[in-house]
Amino acid sequence: MNTWHVDDVLAAAYAAGSAPEPDAWSLEKHIESCGACAVVVSAAVRRGAAGPVLAEVREAVLATALRSPTARPAPPTQLAPTAPRIGLTARVLWAAGPALRGPWLVALVLVAAGAVGLAYGAGFAGARPLLLALAPVLPLAGVAVSYGEHADPMYEIGASTPGGGLRLLLTRTTAVLAVSLPLLTLAGALLPSSVSSVSSAASMEVPGAAAWLLPALALTLATLVLGSYVGCRTAAGAVAGAWAVAIAGSLLGTSRQGSGGMEIVEFPTAELSAYLTRFLAGAEAQGGWAAGALVCAGLLVLRRRSFDRPALGAPGHV
Repeated sequence: MNTWHVDDVLAAAYAAGSAPEPDAWSLEKHIESCGACAVVVSAAVRRGAAGPVLAEVREAVLATALRSPTARPAPPTQLAPTAPRIGLTARVLWAAGPALRGPWLVALVLVAAGAVGLAYGAGFAGARPLLLALAPVLPLAGVAVSYGEHADPMYEIGASTPGGGLRLLLTRTTAVLAVSLPLLTLAGALLPSSVSSVSSAASMEVPGAAAWLLPALALTLATLVLGSYVGCRTAAGAVAGAWAVAIAGSLLGTSRQGSGGMEIVEFPTAELSAYLTRFLAGAEAQGGWAAGALVCAGLLVLRRRSFDRPALGAPGHV
């Protein structure tokens, strides 16, 4: 587990007002839950230039309290008006992050609509297996643009607040999955459930429309774990690249001889479907993906502290 505590050098710099802003934000967040570090910072502040002023303020407060032991708080009508509460919709939209307000959402809708259009408008038999091959990595693009200094201008401030770090990243990842999972599953359910290639008259069943959900969850959690080391954008690219390599063999087009001896290259619909069936369909395959998701979730818990301090390479700090 990656642990971090305030040392005397940082505490002295914070007390003198010379600590860099990201370090100061991280320190303030850390001492909310670490009493030992709070004592170190408090002692450094009292030893600094602000120490005498704080002592005077403390004495004045104690003297006032002793003179007015029965003082009561001002009635509600004399209190300053409270700031207006932010509505639930506004908070959800802010927490969802750039992913749901950027081009990723448009690209996701185009992929789903394009698959349905290819299947019924162009008669493309490989629309469903192709969608199932792309679906597990599409949420990764949303995660990549949800969190980090490249996507969020308020990244350092947000990551240093009590609601930032891993909590904010998980909130935005949940928003990405909440949009992508039902949309892509619905698109897959609308596509034909069996396919056949031009070179073979036999048809075969394609994995179910929801067979990609556990793989997508496992790959997303793997991205978050890897992102704790290298940043979300780099991690998403690495995991998506590994997935692409895993299915690249089945996407190498097959060929057949046409009229006049001309070689015709066709999309490997049946081959891709058989490949996806081995990796996505059945209790054994789904159980493997579920186990992988649990392992990644455990690793993410162990790495949770690495998301608390932007200056130490938190996700997106690339």
